[in-house]
This record gives sequence, C-alpha cells and structure tokens, in this order.
Amino acid sequence: MNNQMTKELYRIPQQGKIAGVCAGVAERFNLEVWLVRIVVLSAFFLGGTGFVFLIYVAAWFMLDKKPLVKPNIGGLAHSVSVKSKVWQQGQPPSEAFREVKTQFRQIELRLRNVESFVTSKEFDLARQIDSL
Repeated sequence: MNNQMTKELYRIPQQGKIAGVCAGVAERFNLEVWLVRIVVLSAFFLGGTGFVFLIYVAAWFMLDKKPLVKPNIGGLAHSVSVKSKVWQQGQPPSEAFREVKTQFRQIELRLRNVESFVTSKEFDLARQIDSL
C-alpha cells in the first residue's frame, strides 16, 4: 500500500491512444486504462467539453514521459500483479499463475544447466588448471 502512495504521475505514450495521459492516470491509481478512457470521454460528452479538453492538453504538456524500465538479465522483466477487482489493473489469477509457472520453469532450467556444468569434468579440470 505504501508503494502506491509513492508512485508518480507520468504519461505513457506507448500505451496511449493520443498522448498517454489516460494510461498514466490508470497506472498511477491502479485502474484499467479502458475505465479511465470511458470516464474522460463521458465527462467530455456530458457537458465538460472545454474543461476536459483543457485539462487533457495541460496534462499532456506538464506530465513527463514515463522512463523506460530496463529488463532484467535473467529474462524476468516484470513482476506479476494479480487484480482482485474487475476495474483494477493487473492480470486475472489464472493468467498470473501461468506466468509465474513459466518463470519458475525458466529458472529451473537455468539452474539445471549451471548444476550440470559445475558437476562436469571440464569444470573440475578448469579449476585444477587455474589453481596451478
């Protein structure tokens, strides 16, 4: 919960339709992007045309682009977030479970490769040569 309070508000042009303002707001408040877009469009068409347009354009120019996250070396680029409500951002539990299972499978394969190398005769020979 403390993590959510420290999140900054950015715009995310890679996920946005126009400038990424709605995508940034959705990420900041842990909501689905489609829900934020519906709220903005509803406010736009239900009488707040000038006000909503002005706020959107102001946010477009005032908000910084979200910095790109560097992927991890191990290939596990992001953490899995499970959503408990329909409007929250995240993955359904079954999809999150599959992704975690896949990540553990990849880790296990890497660990098996390391184990087979360490227990091989080549590793033992190389270690003995290095100790000379």
